[in-house]
Amino acid sequence: MNLETQLSERAVFVTGADGFVGSHLVDTLVEYGADVHAFVRATSSGELNNIRHQADSITVHKGDLRDSHSVRKALSPLKDTSEALIIHLGAQAHVGESWDRPYETVDTNVRGTLNLLQAVVDLDLDIAKFDTAGTSEEYGNVVEEVRENHEFDDNGRVILSERSPVNPKSVYATSKLAADFLTMNYYDAYKIPTVTTRMFNNYGPRQNPRYITGTIITQALERDIIELGNLQPKRDMCYVQDGVRGHLHVALEGNPGEQYVYGYGENISMRDWTNLILEVGAEHGYWEDPQIVQSDDRYRPGDSDVEELRVGHEKLTEKTGWEPRTTWREGLSRTIEWYAQNKQKWYGRVDWR
Repeated sequence: MNLETQLSERAVFVTGADGFVGSHLVDTLVEYGADVHAFVRATSSGELNNIRHQADSITVHKGDLRDSHSVRKALSPLKDTSEALIIHLGAQAHVGESWDRPYETVDTNVRGTLNLLQAVVDLDLDIAKFDTAGTSEEYGNVVEEVRENHEFDDNGRVILSERSPVNPKSVYATSKLAADFLTMNYYDAYKIPTVTTRMFNNYGPRQNPRYITGTIITQALERDIIELGNLQPKRDMCYVQDGVRGHLHVALEGNPGEQYVYGYGENISMRDWTNLILEVGAEHGYWEDPQIVQSDDRYRPGDSDVEELRVGHEKLTEKTGWEPRTTWREGLSRTIEWYAQNKQKWYGRVDWR
């Protein structure tokens, strides 16, 4: 399917539009000529961070997912449209911070999703698709009692698909799983054309520096040591632009009432990911040889860490032709370059100073 043809002049409502993935999605939608409605959290400064350059090309709605009035007000303009898309990316999306801010995490991720879904019903909107973004963290670790329900490759490595059991291990993952189920409840009850997507670890320019890729890069740019937590877990790292295409393919071509998962299709330990980042950055002259130091303070609490995540994205690929296009080295090169050139956008947000 030609995404540009399908999106030209179509109304698309994006929550979390000023965030990491949301801002890249907005850029792509503007490029394709969509009628973009960006829902962003109202702040005292009123400033946009990542989509300021698009302010003249989009309609910005300020509010809070937790406030049903502001959600309904923002969605009201869609009453004058047909076949609109709603792509719900807004969330408290940091696993570690979900332990520090559990109430805000649940309120934003669960009630926020409920407010959106109920507003669609109350306003009787004519929408083509409502895509709720979930997370690979919902899968957690393999539980022995249901091991036979998982898929494994010939080497015994788990492959996670739409059929895999879930086992959320953090407040964040549990809140996102609840949002997934709410999204499907509204399909079952009201036939809202909903879909859910589970993205596997996106990375790229503009990502909050508290996430693993950002904290490695920003520390390497600024000092000779890199303080990290557990480096054993394996993650399926997917470049953000591939993630954006995944959302658009699902929103345009996914079957209502179904789920789609996607990522790079291969995983890597966080130790090897760290080494790869340092290798790519050194090749481009951004640093020499920073020392990696593990700190107990940076571990997840208790037994809440997820050991291994790797996607099997055959369903989405067979349905839409989507596949990841960006290699790890290529994606990391672009990401390092962005952090190196945009210090003012991340320096005040790091958690290692």
